[in-house]
Amino acid sequence: MTTDTGTGKGSSTRRRGALRDFAPLLIDVALPLGAYYLLKNGFGTSTLTALGLSGVVPAVRTGWGLWKGREVNGLPALILVVNVVSLLLGFAAGDPRLMIAKDSALSSTIGIGIIASVLLGKPMMTAGMKPWVLKGDPGREAAWARLRAGSARFRRAERMFSLVWGVVLLAECVVRVVGAYALPVDTMVWAGNVIMVVALGVGLLVGGALGAGPMAAMVIAEAKARERAQDHAQEQEREQEAETSEVASA
Repeated sequence: MTTDTGTGKGSSTRRRGALRDFAPLLIDVALPLGAYYLLKNGFGTSTLTALGLSGVVPAVRTGWGLWKGREVNGLPALILVVNVVSLLLGFAAGDPRLMIAKDSALSSTIGIGIIASVLLGKPMMTAGMKPWVLKGDPGREAAWARLRAGSARFRRAERMFSLVWGVVLLAECVVRVVGAYALPVDTMVWAGNVIMVVALGVGLLVGGALGAGPMAAMVIAEAKARERAQDHAQEQEREQEAETSEVASA
């Protein structure tokens, strides 16, 4: 009896893909969190030092991405600058609560940038959402271009997707600042990550329902409609050729 190993290979591929997808989250969330408690409880460093050193990891990763890419991309560059400036300000002020609240500066800056991009007619979140909708299909890419040029509903959904993320990030900023000064520092270290994960979940759900989901449905429908129209045109062309051939034979 032959054993089909395709499923096993597919599962392995999916697992590797999932690891790649979650790697940035592990680096930016799990690693700094573990480093904080290790430095503070394992090595006895001060709260301020533990926060500062654990926050270096995401900043270094962002800087490495910029150097490796050999080009300056607006969003990663913004994240790097905010991380570095907020770390320096936190150490200068000597306030661990300010070190925690620094992440809200990142969220608010990006949130304001996204909202501004919507007002300027160039929604920033489109670049990240578009590959998910197109899935490398040339037919969908052509459908996207047609819809973006001729569908007000499509453009409205595109703006809504970015607007949702901008508002979510600003809301996360407010919650994080309140928590930084209302909760104990040790509590807020892990609670800040919970706030971030919840914000990401809300952004994905609401942004998907109001923006990405409707856009994907419109792209798929447009691509299928164009494919049916092309098939119909080809069928008509074949019928005309057949009729021409019959007339010529007669």
